[in-house]
Amino acid sequence: MKKINEGFKCMHCGLTVPKANQTCRNHCTKCLYSLHVDDNDPGDRASECGGLMAPLAIDKSGKKGFMIFHKCLECGKMTKNKVADDDDMEEVINLSANPLPRQNYRFAFTPKH
Repeated sequence: MKKINEGFKCMHCGLTVPKANQTCRNHCTKCLYSLHVDDNDPGDRASECGGLMAPLAIDKSGKKGFMIFHKCLECGKMTKNKVADDDDMEEVINLSANPLPRQNYRFAFTPKH
């Protein structure tokens, strides 16, 4: 599988987001919104949905650190992704006040530990 790491213009707030330094960038560093572009694996860019994904909550997950829970506003698919070093920490802190989605959710992929 080829992973794609590229910059993009955020469809939610309009920020031009640079590519990530160490992994595949998947969300805006300012508003934390994402696009539903990955299908089964982070960076595969195989999804045909393309819907806007809203950040719902933050949780600490073992070795991965803090994770952002996203939900696609088009198809409802849920994902979780690592908070990036250059994410807006004020937004991360604000999001951490939200309750975690726990029941009746399927995640698109789970980060490998």
